[in-house]
Amino acid sequence: MASKPNKMMLQRMFTVLLCVIIITVGVAGFRLSYIMLIKGEKYQGLASEQQLYDNLITAPRGNIYDKNMNVLATSTTAWTVYITPNGINKLSDPEKKEKVKNLIADGLSSILSVDRAEIYEDTGKKSYYVTVQKKVDKATADKVREFITANKDYELTKYIGLDETTMRYYPNNNLASVVLGFVGDDEQGLAGIESYYDTALTGEPGRVVAAKTAYGVDMPFTYEMVEEAKQGNSLVLTIDNYIQYVAEKQLKQAVEDNKCNERGVAVVMNVNTGAILGLAVTGDFDPNKPFTLSKSDMLTVDSLTGEERTAKLSELRNRQWRNKAVSDAYEPGSVFKIFTAAAALEENVVTPNSSFSCVGHTQVAGQPYDCHKTTGHGVQNLYTAMSNSCNPAFITIGQALGTKTFSKYFEAFGFTTKTGVDIPGETGSIYYSESKMGPVELASASFGQTFKITPMQMLAATSAAVNGGYLVKPHVVDKVVDGDGNVIESASNDYKRQVVSNETSAKLREAMEVVVNGGAKNAYVAGYRTGGKTGTSEKIDLMNETNQKGLYVASYVGVAPIEKPEIVILVLLDEPTAGSIYGGTISAPVASAILAEILPYMGYEPHYSQEELSKRAIPVPNVTGLSVAEAKSKITNVDLIYKVVGNGDKIISQLPASTDTLYSGGLVILYTDEESMEEEMVTVPDFKDMTVNQVNIAAAESSVNVKFAGNTLDNAKTYAYSQSIKAGEKVKKGTSVTVYFRDGNVTDFLPE
Repeated sequence: MASKPNKMMLQRMFTVLLCVIIITVGVAGFRLSYIMLIKGEKYQGLASEQQLYDNLITAPRGNIYDKNMNVLATSTTAWTVYITPNGINKLSDPEKKEKVKNLIADGLSSILSVDRAEIYEDTGKKSYYVTVQKKVDKATADKVREFITANKDYELTKYIGLDETTMRYYPNNNLASVVLGFVGDDEQGLAGIESYYDTALTGEPGRVVAAKTAYGVDMPFTYEMVEEAKQGNSLVLTIDNYIQYVAEKQLKQAVEDNKCNERGVAVVMNVNTGAILGLAVTGDFDPNKPFTLSKSDMLTVDSLTGEERTAKLSELRNRQWRNKAVSDAYEPGSVFKIFTAAAALEENVVTPNSSFSCVGHTQVAGQPYDCHKTTGHGVQNLYTAMSNSCNPAFITIGQALGTKTFSKYFEAFGFTTKTGVDIPGETGSIYYSESKMGPVELASASFGQTFKITPMQMLAATSAAVNGGYLVKPHVVDKVVDGDGNVIESASNDYKRQVVSNETSAKLREAMEVVVNGGAKNAYVAGYRTGGKTGTSEKIDLMNETNQKGLYVASYVGVAPIEKPEIVILVLLDEPTAGSIYGGTISAPVASAILAEILPYMGYEPHYSQEELSKRAIPVPNVTGLSVAEAKSKITNVDLIYKVVGNGDKIISQLPASTDTLYSGGLVILYTDEESMEEEMVTVPDFKDMTVNQVNIAAAESSVNVKFAGNTLDNAKTYAYSQSIKAGEKVKKGTSVTVYFRDGNVTDFLPE
């Protein structure tokens, strides 16, 4: 018979049990303390990751406006579509899990045009948040929501989500795209002023912290913290939408007409402040789709394969983003004669009445130089030499200045340093320093060869030449404003320095007006006094490097109005291949066309000479409602012609309308019944190479009207070189076509 445990045994058992409890509690306590105190932060973070949804709210970038507060760039609402694979992986039914994964992959790939296999792979990842696509617009986001609702039996709200964010939008598409630049996927500026002013435009992101379920979706009625995002500051540019549009339109046509291999530049700037009113570079892009190339460029890319294709794709993208006005240096050619003359006038080396003899050639230190007029210009004064673009005359002036004085003014006009324009990618100039410049180098430099500057440097220097001698700093941003419209920062219009005296500046204005009335007559603008200088230069280094011939840069710089200049314009056409290569022939007319449109817009009233008045457009009389006889009389009385269509007794409609204008001999179509008003289409003639009179005849025969633009002062010597509606197009009878004229015999350079 077993004996019962005595008192001592019970005490021992109790003691052992107590020790076990104490040890267990101690170990547990120690472990708990270790977890809470030593590893507490780590585990707390892990728990938060599982229980809290922490997401940044993208701050909208500030807007970009033109000078008249028209929106050029803004940020609109967009969405990021994401999935929560951890929620899918928690499904216990393998069949349902697979069904959900395939459903999500099929649906989202179809809506978002994302690779299905990629989405399916993402559904199996160990994550609460996997981005499927960023920057989804409202229409696409709504399709995703409809897809989720249509498959509510599968509770897709647990596995698919949309986060609100922002997307950059450029309402004018290609307009000023090279100036504006574009942003990347994370709304960071990658080019243009979007990049240059990225810090100012970037806002402060917000934050949402909310509790979520094991599936990774928000819990209802639980913790949430929201920090609102703050929009970035906005920019008000000096760019004027209309001036920008005109510059782009005319430059694009010129590059196309002259088949320029290396694009073109047209810039309009205020001579007194450096404010850039328009900056056009052809070969631009749509900043809404900045990585998309033009059709012609894509054909080039698609003809290649492998690494060669990748390299060409990158090259052409960078080319279309590159701002040629600040990033490409060029040899200015005869345009530079403005500054050689400025230095010589300021130093009293010459006067406007100084005499220069040109026999068609000259020589410096054994190096021969020819004039573009091989028979010579004879005796000429300074202004005439500039109008004639006579190299021997300016070589003589350069030698009289000497390398030291020439170099002093070369630097003073800003040609040795960057302008500091607020556009990324500005390059510097390439030139001979004073110590390395001998008589031969000075001779070439005096008429604009053997050195390179940027178009922006040329604009700043020309402004100084005509505004009283003050060097300005070009800029495209006028001010930075906050969300309430308060000005945070304004552009400085202070001058860098005075380069020449007001007296010298006045003489240069006189010289440049003489040029427009002579050698640069294709820059003529009816009703306005303007000044300018043409230039044609060889790309000598590239020709030597590639063993090519015929690589030229044709340019023109002009100022208006010349009596009190406000704007300077530069037109540069790089490597024209369609015929003429002279700045006076192909660049000056572009400047004229731009000025003819923007000067009236800027409030400058034209003042026509008697000759100009005789060729001025005639307002079309209003003859609607009159009898046919009355209408005929009224139209012929203003030197227009008519064509009656229909069998009625009264005019019920006319084309052009009375709000339009025509030139002498223009055609007015008179409709007398409803049947006659049925749209009648005619073919636009090819006006190229026609004189003014020939264009008038061809237009009348084709039943279209014409508006004349450009140099039409001498009808016998000027010829049409471009037209607003292409030859062969079908248009309504009576449609107006603008025809551009120029004198094709203008030269300022002697090609090799």
